[in-house]
Amino acid sequence: MKILKKIISILFLVIIIITASCINKNSDKQKKELIIFHAGSLSVPFKQITEEFNKEYPDINVKLEAAGSRKCARKITDLNLPCDIMASADYKVIDNLLIPDFADWNIKFVSNEMSIVFNEKSLYSENINSKNWYDILLKKDVIFGRSDPNSDPCGYRAVLVTKLAEKYYNIPCLSDEFLKKDLNYIRPKEVDLISLLESNAIDYIFLYRSVAQQHKLKYIILPDEINLKNPDYKDYYSEVSVEVSGKKPGEKIIHKGEPMIYGVTILKNASNPDAAKKFMNFLLDKNKGMKIMEDNGQPSVIPAPSETFNKIPDYLKKYSKNI
Repeated sequence: MKILKKIISILFLVIIIITASCINKNSDKQKKELIIFHAGSLSVPFKQITEEFNKEYPDINVKLEAAGSRKCARKITDLNLPCDIMASADYKVIDNLLIPDFADWNIKFVSNEMSIVFNEKSLYSENINSKNWYDILLKKDVIFGRSDPNSDPCGYRAVLVTKLAEKYYNIPCLSDEFLKKDLNYIRPKEVDLISLLESNAIDYIFLYRSVAQQHKLKYIILPDEINLKNPDYKDYYSEVSVEVSGKKPGEKIIHKGEPMIYGVTILKNASNPDAAKKFMNFLLDKNKGMKIMEDNGQPSVIPAPSETFNKIPDYLKKYSKNI
């Protein structure tokens, strides 16, 4: 009888401990979890930023969810999924889809740029530079790849780069020469291009600089008038455009050249605003998050003009400026 009572007491104690543990875990998770939706091209730097952030704030559980920027926004607007911070590869996605119903403001924080990517086995790799890259890529024995403009933004941005190069270098029909060459090496997405380069099936790729850096590939930095990076050249970029397929058969969409500027915001209904505030300050600090972004090939544009400056919280205004 004594043994039975002892067993019952032990089981009761175990149940209490387990129940208390579950309650604490659920309570802690609800209190500490920070949910961030972000563009796929931010996956590598945001993972690194989160690791460093957790060294300062180990009690905050950061949950990163990568997807296309518009898909991220739709998860918020259409599916009502919980989200504290949204970071978009195009700041206009936040402006157009989240403001004013789901967010009040938008901070432009990094850029990206188009580059010419290669490796040590690429033909003429020892000679190529920012002044002769177009001559080398157009050589008959050189093969370059680019992604499909109808499938991938990097694809239509590659076309825009060739048109801007034609304008910048004042070489008639330069873009046409590029667009009719190596058509067998157009692929749906950039990962396929990297595989072709690493297997030496092609010599060069039109690709984002950040992706090149993250994959430890060599690259040529193009002039700002060409690379779609610099906001100061917004009007200049817009003088060229590319036509891509629309949602319906036969429908066309015109994409004008514009700077590649990323945007970030805290959602109105953020469940953990205090943790979101801490992460945003860490992300936008030039010696912390922004250093990691730049190390990954995505340069800071802070402070950049914001159309929503007056609604940006006071503690973040230093990272932006009024128009």
